[in-house]
Formats: sequence, structure tokens, C-alpha cells
Amino acid sequence: MTVIDSPLPDKEREIAGSALQATLVDLLDLSLVAKQAHWNLYGPRFRSIHLQLDEVVTTARDYADVVAERAAALGVSPDGRTTTITATSGVPAFAPGWTKDVDAVEALVRAFAAVIGRVRERIEETGPADAVTQDLLIGLTADLEKQSWMFQAENRR
Repeated sequence: MTVIDSPLPDKEREIAGSALQATLVDLLDLSLVAKQAHWNLYGPRFRSIHLQLDEVVTTARDYADVVAERAAALGVSPDGRTTTITATSGVPAFAPGWTKDVDAVEALVRAFAAVIGRVRERIEETGPADAVTQDLLIGLTADLEKQSWMFQAENRR
């Protein structure tokens, strides 16, 4: 049941809605991973990475809101509950406790790779179903790839 009439036919709404829901979960989890790293970071590059992690959180949370609102506009109820994130996220787990700067950067590189790979698959899936959703995912991917590049540059010697 939906209380919002979708501008898309049912099949296309289901494809776009599924892609948006999966993306929402990944973005919310990415923001949590980045915040966990932010709180537990230590090492000689603490300040610059600490601030960079806040940028990741802001990007992930801002896009999560846009993604959730797009789903709602299509008549799909977005689900950002912790149980849903735990059950369906594709973001690699982040180790508990204090985290050395180089380890945090590596964890973020892995997280970005996972999220970007999954979103790129969704770009392909949504193309025939909904160009607007596909465009949103393309813009998101560009921003995630920029963040990924910056974290990769942190650890390359």
C-alpha cells in the first residue's frame, strides 16, 4: 500500500524504489562508519583526517535525505531503521576501539569501494526504469568517487 501516487508504473517504481532503499541503507551505514572513525581516530594526521571524516558524514547524510525523499516521491516508504541497516548494508564492518589514522583511511577506502560498486550497479538497473533516479545515483557516485580519491591519496606512498 502507498499513500503517495507514483509517477511511475508499478514495475519501474519497484526497480527505482529498490535501488533507492539499498542506497539509503548504504549511505546511512557509511555515515556511521565515518563517525565511528572520527570519534576514535588517533595518529600524526589526526586533525586533517578528523575533518575529512566530517565531510564524508555530511555528504552521506545529505545524500541519504535526498535518496529517501526521492523514494517517498515515488510512493516508496524509505526505511532507515537500524535493524534495516544492520540486515542489508553492503558497507564493510568497522573495527571497534581506537583507530590509527592509517587504519581509518584504509577502512574508508574499503567502504567507499563497496558503496561505489553497489551504486554503480544500481545506475545500470535504474536507467531503463527511471532516468531521474538514475541521474541522482550518478551525481552521488561522482561525489563518493571524489571522497574515495581523497582517502586513497592519504595512504599512497
